[in-house]
Amino acid sequence: MTIQLITQILVQIILLACTQHDMIENPNADASKYSFLSLGDSYTIGERVSETDRWSVQLAGLLRKDGLDIASPDIIARTGWTTSELQDAIKASGNQKTYSLVSLLIGVNNQYRGQSQDTYRTEFRELLQTATKFAGGKTAHVFVLSIPDWGYSPYAAGQSKARIAQEIDQFNTIARDECEKAAITFVDITPLTRSASGDETQFASDGLHYSGKQMKLWAEKALPTAKESLQK
Repeated sequence: MTIQLITQILVQIILLACTQHDMIENPNADASKYSFLSLGDSYTIGERVSETDRWSVQLAGLLRKDGLDIASPDIIARTGWTTSELQDAIKASGNQKTYSLVSLLIGVNNQYRGQSQDTYRTEFRELLQTATKFAGGKTAHVFVLSIPDWGYSPYAAGQSKARIAQEIDQFNTIARDECEKAAITFVDITPLTRSASGDETQFASDGLHYSGKQMKLWAEKALPTAKESLQK
């Protein structure tokens, strides 16, 4: 077995491992003026990082610093989920709440598993509709983060960075296109994840997922969009 094959197997194990809870609710949410739901996969649940380092938790903290009374997010996310698995989990959660702010970050596992981009478009469009329903039908209160490029992570060493980047870009183009059609803001964090290459402090202990330091950049990038949404 070659080193490259071993690396690919390890990456798959990490991407597909379900090591975190898929539904995290904030019991103090009702005490805040604004509520927040964050939907996604490992990048949203914060694989290998503390709860406070999750990007959406950091975003809520930044909003509070700016004087907006928002609760820490409810989270529906799990490492390894594709678009269809996230949608199934949302249905299974039975969550009927309406939120002031809803975020969506999904697609890396569709890309990694070699799933159809046409299927991704259809399922991503359905997730946008689901996210909008959670936002009380208000697309202005929904935003999407682009898919991070895991090809720049230490764990991707020996794999084709160019191929992974090309595929990630293709999936992100679909997501951006569907967001434009739905009048939902698309926040492009992919360049931030590529700039993390070579800096071990921006990656979690597994060398694949991101540290709180990198996810803070995502939160800061999303902050203007989130503030505008809540102030409308």
